[in-house]
Amino acid sequence: MTGSVIFDPLIPLPLLVALAVLALLGVALAVWRGLSGWALRGLAAAVVLAALAGPSYQTEDRAPLNDIVLLLEDESASQRLSDRAAQSGEAAEAMAARITARPNTELRRITVPDGAEDAGTRLMTTLADALAEEPRSRVAGILAISDGRVHDADLPLDLPAPLHLLQTGKQSDWDRRLTVRNAPAFAIIGEPVTLTLRIDDLGAAPADAPLTRLDISVDGEDPQSFNVPVGQDIDLPITLPHGGRNVIRFSLPEAEGELTDRNNAALIQMNGVRDRLSVLLVSGEPHPGGRTWRNLLKSDSSVDLVHFTILRPPDKQDGVPVNELSLIAFPTRELFMDKIDDFDLIIFDRYQRRGILPALYLDNVAQYVRKGGAVLVAAGPDFASADSLYRSPLGTVLPATPTARVLEEPFPPAVTDIGQRHPVTSDLPGKGDWGRWLRQIDVTADSGDVVMSGTDDRPLLVLDRVGEGRVALLASDHAWLWNRGYEGGGPQLELLRRLAHWMMKEPELEEEALTASAEGQTMRITRRTLDETVPPVTITAPDGSTTELTLEPAGPGRFEAQHTGEEIGLYRLENGDEVTVIGLGPAAPREFVETIASDAALRPVIDPLRGGVARVEDGLPRLRNVRLGRPAAGRGWLGLTPRGAYETRDVRQTPLLPGWLVLLLSTMFITAAWLREGRR
Repeated sequence: MTGSVIFDPLIPLPLLVALAVLALLGVALAVWRGLSGWALRGLAAAVVLAALAGPSYQTEDRAPLNDIVLLLEDESASQRLSDRAAQSGEAAEAMAARITARPNTELRRITVPDGAEDAGTRLMTTLADALAEEPRSRVAGILAISDGRVHDADLPLDLPAPLHLLQTGKQSDWDRRLTVRNAPAFAIIGEPVTLTLRIDDLGAAPADAPLTRLDISVDGEDPQSFNVPVGQDIDLPITLPHGGRNVIRFSLPEAEGELTDRNNAALIQMNGVRDRLSVLLVSGEPHPGGRTWRNLLKSDSSVDLVHFTILRPPDKQDGVPVNELSLIAFPTRELFMDKIDDFDLIIFDRYQRRGILPALYLDNVAQYVRKGGAVLVAAGPDFASADSLYRSPLGTVLPATPTARVLEEPFPPAVTDIGQRHPVTSDLPGKGDWGRWLRQIDVTADSGDVVMSGTDDRPLLVLDRVGEGRVALLASDHAWLWNRGYEGGGPQLELLRRLAHWMMKEPELEEEALTASAEGQTMRITRRTLDETVPPVTITAPDGSTTELTLEPAGPGRFEAQHTGEEIGLYRLENGDEVTVIGLGPAAPREFVETIASDAALRPVIDPLRGGVARVEDGLPRLRNVRLGRPAAGRGWLGLTPRGAYETRDVRQTPLLPGWLVLLLSTMFITAAWLREGRR
């Protein structure tokens, strides 16, 4: 029980001060006039002022409260390296026993797990949450058992007591780390891009390892090995082999004695893009559809277009001297012999044999397709004639045979069943409301996929793969009617754009493809196919274990599934003949970027309140009491600051100047002053 004098003024404090000043002036006036009762008048004023101040004697019934000590136990991934988990467990139990043995002390044990989404060790965030649940006036100390690798040490936090670090790990620990810098998200196919790699030995590393082996694997294939130096930047040129996503994995073998191999690998995912797509467009004669092809290809900034329209075939005899013609000669040998491999796509638009391209050149085009090139034939009446391209060496790679019939009647183009599943024609906008075309070349499909049909379900658009290349046949020259808005028009530009990009092997338009995208540790697997069913997908995890997952229909020609990988690393997916790889999470999680124990991150938090750091391997420190503001750590000891907190159970107040006493004293002093002054 404690007692104290408190004041509760009956009037506002400024008014009380003003009255005290007036009373003091009155006493001074009495002294100046020589009144003998000035002292008694002053006592009377003092009694009245004291009564107005409301003095009382307050007694409190207090119950002392225990001090609280927070013990943070770091159980993040880096704490599972070497014997740190055992160190941490033994230290936590020993310190908990010492704290609970102290009088008037309570212990709060708090676990610090791995942060979500590779956030690392969120020790300060966990501490802030713990302090929010405890009265700050009772916190006597904070002990953290950790390797010191904290990733939120910059969190602004006002600590009520010193923070001490019991640091796990050993001074003899060392680790080898691989990092990749300046890895771009995109790179041009066929052109080298330079990555900067660095291999560092951290901690007490052995000094006799100037070189180590570096393995490089692309898309999960067998790796290539190189000997590279340690402790130096390595400029490594990489050339992407294909378009779309390329997964490149760099890895080091685990060295004897290092802490972990989790930071011995780096996973880079880069999208391969073409710098420029080179297209050769050969128009056999001027017609409205030729401008459509030209406008489409010229509108794409990534396409380099070479366009020739044959205005003067050899059979045209008009007597005009050659030196008076302003036409450009068709450089047939240069285009179809010398530079044919430079083109990604060759389009023959209403072209017929007129002796301009010899059979040798057209045979060279057929060989170009088999070796990986692409040819699109936009057929008009010429394709049904005796001079048709089909009746040339190029006909050996074309997917349909003309019947020599030209159907001059309106028809609405339609997407076939297989076309509903093909990426070139699936989900075309406005399906069912397309305008009609007025001419179709009758052909018989010999190979490939008929993705669009016309009059009486005759083949209209046929796509085929020949060797390493691709061929497409559009059996009509009236696609331009859609562009003119005839009978409402149709998706002509979108159809031709998809067709051209499919032929140039853009990854997003592959009809047989297995792809995966990752969000955190969850992957979305998409299988595109022309078949109506697909087998389960086989997922091979980084540790070699396999999982079979059933793919569910997600639209025409598309099947999907989701899978959550428990382990961070490279996953291999197989479905039939399709294979792909995907990386989940970073190759080296944040917990394994810096693995050597250190107090550097926590020093700015420990030093302001004069806390301390003790290594667990050197033995556990003693605990002693220190006053707040004094050094809280020393050789072999850490300090706790007793707070002396209490709970007030009862409060009683007794007035020191009751009203009757104030009236009596003031009357006595005033009367005495009057009598003393009256005797004069």
